[in-house]
Amino acid sequence: MGPEPKHVWAIRVRLEMAGRIRDLALFNLAIDSTLRGCGLVKLNVSDIYAAGEVKERRSITQSKTRQSVRFEIAEGTRRSLVAWLDDPMMVGSEHLWPGRFHERRHISMRQYARLVREWVTSIGLEPSSYGTHSMRRTKVAQIYRKTGNLRAVQLLLGHTKMDNTVRYLRVELEDALAISEAVEI
Repeated sequence: MGPEPKHVWAIRVRLEMAGRIRDLALFNLAIDSTLRGCGLVKLNVSDIYAAGEVKERRSITQSKTRQSVRFEIAEGTRRSLVAWLDDPMMVGSEHLWPGRFHERRHISMRQYARLVREWVTSIGLEPSSYGTHSMRRTKVAQIYRKTGNLRAVQLLLGHTKMDNTVRYLRVELEDALAISEAVEI
C-alpha cells in the first residue's frame, strides 16, 4: 500500500522544517490527486491554478487509460501549492514541476522516484517498500479502510472495472467478509 497517515505527517513536517517548498507541494498533490506519477509530473500550472488561486477540485484525463480522474485539493495542499507557485523558480513556468535542464520541460519520472525514495528514507522507512505508485495508493487505501466503499475508490482512481480496483487495493476475502458482517439488513 502507501505510507500510513503517521508517515505522511512525518514526511510533511520534515519537508516543512527543511523549507523544501517544491517537494512539499509535490508530495501533497501526489497524495491528494491519486494520479499516476507519469500524469503528476506532466501537470501544467493551468491544470490546477486559475484566476489567482489553486482550484479546489480538478478533473484530469489520465494519459494511460484516457479515463478522467476527479480529485479534491485539500486546503493544506492548496497552501503548499500557492507557496510553490510564488517561488522565483516558477516565474514564467508552464509546467508545475519544471525540470532543471532546458531540454527537459518537466521533472522526469526518474527524478520523481528519487524524491519519493528520499522522502520515505528521511523518516526511517525502507525505500524498497515504497515507490511513486505508493503515493497514488495512500489516500484511496485510507478511504477504503475507513469506509469500505470500493465504488468511491474506483471512481477516484478512474478504474472502469471493479475487479481492477479490488486487485489494486489487494482486497482479500477477509476484508469482504468483515464488510459484509458490518452491514445488517
